[in-house]
Amino acid sequence: MKVVQSGIFFRTVKKLHKKEKMAVEDAVRKVAADTSTGDMKKGALIGVRVYKFKVSDKQYLLAYRYDKKLDQLTLLALGSHENFYRDLPKYNE
Repeated sequence: MKVVQSGIFFRTVKKLHKKEKMAVEDAVRKVAADTSTGDMKKGALIGVRVYKFKVSDKQYLLAYRYDKKLDQLTLLALGSHENFYRDLPKYNE
């Protein structure tokens, strides 16, 4: 399976601390192992799944899309719940 990062995902992960980066890597491995792990979204975000995980006491949301034909996992966005769903349709295009 090919894993592709969007630009916004890459920039967000780049700013994280080491402990948070390790948690993100674990979450990506979990999603790659079972692509139906996250919650499927509806409406403008159809085809996008969001996986929720915690680092210490902070919850993160990882948005991704899986294309079966290409066997490709696209990591769209990462962030806290605040304004996450507001900005997500921009990255889903």
